[in-house]
Amino acid sequence: MEREFIAERQKGLQAYLDVITTHHILSNCELVKKFLDPNSYSVNYTEIALQHVSMFFRSEPKWEVVEPLKDIGWRIRKKYFLMKIKNQPKERLVLSWADLGPDKYLSDRDLQYAVKLLSSCSHPYIYKVTFATANESSALVIRPFSEKGTLKDLIYKAKPKDPFLKKYCNPKKIQGLELQQIKTYGRQILEVLKFLHEKGFPYGHLHSANVMLDGDTCKLLDLENSLLGLPSFYRSYFSQYRKINTLEGVDVHCFGHLLYEMTYGRPPDTIPVETFPPAPSVFVVSVLESILTCEALKNGMPTVSRLLQMPLFSDVLLTNSEKPQFKIPTKLKEALKISKECIEKRLTEEQKLIHQHRRLTRAQSHHGSEEEKKKRKILARKKSKRSANESGEEHSAKYSNSNNSAGSGASSPLTSPSSPTPPSTAGASSIPPAPPPPPPAAPPPSTEAPHGRPEVSASRGALLSSIQKLPRKGNSEEKHRRATTALPGSAEATGHSRIQFPLPLLC
Repeated sequence: MEREFIAERQKGLQAYLDVITTHHILSNCELVKKFLDPNSYSVNYTEIALQHVSMFFRSEPKWEVVEPLKDIGWRIRKKYFLMKIKNQPKERLVLSWADLGPDKYLSDRDLQYAVKLLSSCSHPYIYKVTFATANESSALVIRPFSEKGTLKDLIYKAKPKDPFLKKYCNPKKIQGLELQQIKTYGRQILEVLKFLHEKGFPYGHLHSANVMLDGDTCKLLDLENSLLGLPSFYRSYFSQYRKINTLEGVDVHCFGHLLYEMTYGRPPDTIPVETFPPAPSVFVVSVLESILTCEALKNGMPTVSRLLQMPLFSDVLLTNSEKPQFKIPTKLKEALKISKECIEKRLTEEQKLIHQHRRLTRAQSHHGSEEEKKKRKILARKKSKRSANESGEEHSAKYSNSNNSAGSGASSPLTSPSSPTPPSTAGASSIPPAPPPPPPAAPPPSTEAPHGRPEVSASRGALLSSIQKLPRKGNSEEKHRRATTALPGSAEATGHSRIQFPLPLLC
């Protein structure tokens, strides 16, 4: 429990989690999410899926569950089961059950109708849906099981029934497809994307594990994901770039990831891609550059029609003659359009929040850098020196002003005798009623402070003579005696005081 040991382990754990969370497949793993946020991922979704499937089979007794296919997909809230029909025991099917996601904007009625409509869709590059249904909280879809697996299984040389992490997280051998396969599969995928866009059907879930292989033909899977509002596999990538703000742009960006994986046998390490490894054809690199480079991400994605016209796909001959059929009623088309706009609006808001967060993070890292700290210290020192100098100058200015005011006040007299002080009323009861005879006339007051002794002695003599003539009675006589005995030797009698008392005060 030593502090240094715990701090070292914390740094190691943080570095370990940084590696895991930057890995695209591991960051979506249920175990990682449970470790980081156990409260939000405490539910056992396999049991929930079994309960919903069992409830469904009460009204549809012809289906039978063979076994659960554990963790063959990457979604936490989507589970798979191997199925069979009771009267056709040799035919194998796959049931996928999924909870509703955050982008579910269709009403419950429109959702149920749209999901059931999937089984009527017929397209040479869309994988056939045997049965599909939905309720207010989830949906399940049944498709034929393919032993060959998906396009991702072909690239990674994996078995379809193995868990997703085991198949794709750490492949033993990395090898891309041949040029002709890249051209053919790419052209087929672009054709089905164009078809869905023309129908107004939102997709946004293209990746190599959602492309089923049927011989030399690619067929798209999981059209129901967009109806259920589930997040895209590559959402953490395209949500970083505000120019990818439509589902058509999302499909093109996801196609760029898929084309890179078909070409090099692995997904790109980072997005955007600065340099591309050697490819089977320069035409492959030109398509990738139009989607995955920094310039492409800033300017926006090309359209599907533009990609079909590029040299890599323009000369591919499609031999399948099956006529596409997917009839969507007008009312449902309008509901799908509104749902698509809501999905794009939420994506735009999320991109805005991410952009603001990235700006804030850059500002914090900039201000927290050592170089910026040194700059702030230097500026703080300069500012403190400047404020100290200003305060010193202000102090000296105040000191000089106070000296000037003190010097001007020293030249003026301390007390001006021109305005006599009013008589005090405190001792009025001790003054006798008979007024004394008028004293001799005093010299006129001077405007300057008295410095000579003759003037003081003359005035004091007149003052003493007037005091002696006052009547003596009781305490007043004793006070008069003390005053007359103290005055001759006092400072006033010797003339050392500059203050002249007016006569009415003492009388």
